[in-house]
Amino acid sequence: MVAPPQARRRRLWLSVTVAVTVLAAGGFIAFRLARSVPAPKIVQTAPQTYAIPGVPPVLPWPQAGQAAVEVDGLGRLGTSGDARPVPIASVAKVMTAYLVLRDHPLRVDEDGPTLTVSAEEAAAYPSQLASDQSLVRVIAGEVLTERQALQALLLPSANNIAHILARWDAGSSDAFVTKMNQAAAQLGMTDTRYTDPSGLAPSTVSTAADQVTLARVAMRLPVLAQIVAMPQATLPVVGQVRNVNTMLGKDGVVGIKTGSTDEAGGCLLFAAEISAEGQRFWLIGAVFAPGPSMADAFAASSRLIQAGSGLLHKYRVVRAGEVVATARGPMGRKTTLAATGDVDVLGWPGLTYRIDTLATVPGHVGAGTGVGTLKLTASAAAVTTSLQTTAALAPLSWWERFARG
Repeated sequence: MVAPPQARRRRLWLSVTVAVTVLAAGGFIAFRLARSVPAPKIVQTAPQTYAIPGVPPVLPWPQAGQAAVEVDGLGRLGTSGDARPVPIASVAKVMTAYLVLRDHPLRVDEDGPTLTVSAEEAAAYPSQLASDQSLVRVIAGEVLTERQALQALLLPSANNIAHILARWDAGSSDAFVTKMNQAAAQLGMTDTRYTDPSGLAPSTVSTAADQVTLARVAMRLPVLAQIVAMPQATLPVVGQVRNVNTMLGKDGVVGIKTGSTDEAGGCLLFAAEISAEGQRFWLIGAVFAPGPSMADAFAASSRLIQAGSGLLHKYRVVRAGEVVATARGPMGRKTTLAATGDVDVLGWPGLTYRIDTLATVPGHVGAGTGVGTLKLTASAAAVTTSLQTTAALAPLSWWERFARG
């Protein structure tokens, strides 16, 4: 018996509805199962920072003037004085040398391009000498290599060579001074203003803190560090010149620049090598006008270096096996991350290290699997140890993949 058309239509629609429903349900299930499982979220359980315990050191700061000291790569030990910009005399030549080497890089075994003393620059020498400036004798047509010019600038502290280098680099002293101030701004030396490339002008001013910032960057230029550590050098016309920094070789001093005028008093920007736990560091400092003479600056700097050289000690922050983070996956799954080794830092009471967990944990991982690094950072110094899981993370079952929200 043939069903009436109306019944056939009802059966057809029912069949279509069932098919569509099955397909939709299948698609929904497939969609739920195909969704990517988010990676476990890392939550650091260790503190975000570690401050070395104890009373911060107090250095034997000079009673007059201003000073600043830091351990390169670790941080600043402190400052003294009112930190207002003051004349810095020939310490300004550090920026001059830094810019020349930035614009005309040299290798440590290279003399570099040459520059020729002009007739005008040579003719200015007698009047400059009469004004009791720090100079080296030059003659018209004298040819200096870049290295020799930098030696003349930094060892006997020749004001005339500062202007000759400025003209060679930028076309004129005024143009070079513009570059000096631009570089100071780029380095964050907000209390510094240069008005001449030699520092003779009392209007060239800075702070001890700003000049320590410059010294840190300048000493990373191998040629500059090499030259300021030289006790003497030989130049074409004047012959042998000596480094006026008489602290070289004392208290580990390896540079970098003296300065002295009536307005500035005695000034010293220094770098001294210190060691701790088999590692070597630069203790970088500036002492401005602790007294009227260079002897005052040398004495104040010596006291600071001797006190600062014994401040670095080792401190244990994390022990091997210590849990420092948790990895939280979907459906309540989790494991913890533990340091695989001890973490020791160098420093002094009050120095703060930042602690970062740098890890990526897959959704399915076994116990004892390496997943990243724990990193402790202070300034440019970093100490790390590997991290591993303390327990396994099993993959989600098909039902969990379907049922999760």
